[in-house]
Amino acid sequence: MTQKYVKPSPKQLAFQDWEFGLFIHFGLRTFYEGYVDFDEREMSPTSFNPTNLDCEQWVLTAKEAGMEYAVLTAKHHDGFSNWPSQYTNFSVAQTPWRDGQGDVVNEFIKACRKHDIKPGIYYSPYDGDADFYNDKDGKAYDDYFVNQITELLTNYGDIDILWFDGAGSEGHTYDWPRIIKTIRSLQPNILIFNMADPNFRWIGNEDGIAPSPTWNVAENVEVSIYDKESEVLDEPIWLPAECDVQMRANWFYSDSDEHTIKSLEELMGLYYLSVGHGTNLLLNIGPNREGLLPERDKVRLLEFGDEIKRRFSKPLVTNDQFKKDGLKWEYRAKDAHLIDHLILEEDLTNGEHIKQYQVTILTAKSQQTVKLYSGQNVGNKAIIRIPAVKVRGISVEVIEHDAKPEIKSISAFHVGETI
Repeated sequence: MTQKYVKPSPKQLAFQDWEFGLFIHFGLRTFYEGYVDFDEREMSPTSFNPTNLDCEQWVLTAKEAGMEYAVLTAKHHDGFSNWPSQYTNFSVAQTPWRDGQGDVVNEFIKACRKHDIKPGIYYSPYDGDADFYNDKDGKAYDDYFVNQITELLTNYGDIDILWFDGAGSEGHTYDWPRIIKTIRSLQPNILIFNMADPNFRWIGNEDGIAPSPTWNVAENVEVSIYDKESEVLDEPIWLPAECDVQMRANWFYSDSDEHTIKSLEELMGLYYLSVGHGTNLLLNIGPNREGLLPERDKVRLLEFGDEIKRRFSKPLVTNDQFKKDGLKWEYRAKDAHLIDHLILEEDLTNGEHIKQYQVTILTAKSQQTVKLYSGQNVGNKAIIRIPAVKVRGISVEVIEHDAKPEIKSISAFHVGETI
């Protein structure tokens, strides 16, 4: 009997190739300095008035930085809806912004489509404003949940991601079969993050760090930062991981944390530890009270994008220069030259099959074979950083595998001095 392996859907493969996205935390609590998750302070929609809201500024910055997708908080834990939902009196429709006629979700999605960025919507299942959230039978809130999700998935065209944050939902029972049936019937191709019927999963921390190895097939998921218990799945499924992390100390804008903007050195480290470990990186910036990405955050994001391009846009050695011999891929240089990075990509179309591999070089003077690196999974992308070394050849060999592994791409770089 032929063994069956877990495979990704075409949409999951596409998502993994997006690699880098912008997380946008913006809403009523943007206008309440120091407001934190589950804060008991009451908030009034009358405080929401982003006089210069410019979603195109958000999206164009993301695009210039090399990002492929963006995720906006449509409703966070406080329950404020960034669209004029007819099922609540706690939305942009009750604000002075645009005389109550504005719709942040609509402007965001239009900007994404205009500039070829994949749009995603964050929706918190937990709702601190709905006084019926904890009703015993749960039906009233399930109705509310379904009604709001229906608005979001009906009124704005195709959306690529529905991002469910499990924080606050610990111990709460939702009618997930009904909710998921609604979502899948309205938008069959949407990717769901984290809960109920996920297509990709949370890495398990908010530091932007994926462990090594991070496999694409998962048997359990961690859905909340406040719950150390993971949810065991009925069977192993293809569930690529995403690393979410803040540019600053806070998810939403604050006047008091500009000094915490991550350095370019730290951001590059996170890139290696997320994208370089085969996961996606979702980097958050909270637009300010005008409705714009703060200037220093914007500049740092663009510096980050430029540095990624500087390092990895011009490989010295490309895939077509490697010759395959069984499960070994070999390159021979005409003249010895320096390298300090390798990027490997496995062809994941039929699943993830590389379990262990090694990288060896042919030294410049003695022309001896020296093993420099060994790893477990390659996955969507493995970025291998080594001390600069002059080589006459490079060899990548799969040592352990199941089924028949295929390497989609190998490239080598000399990045030179780094930050």
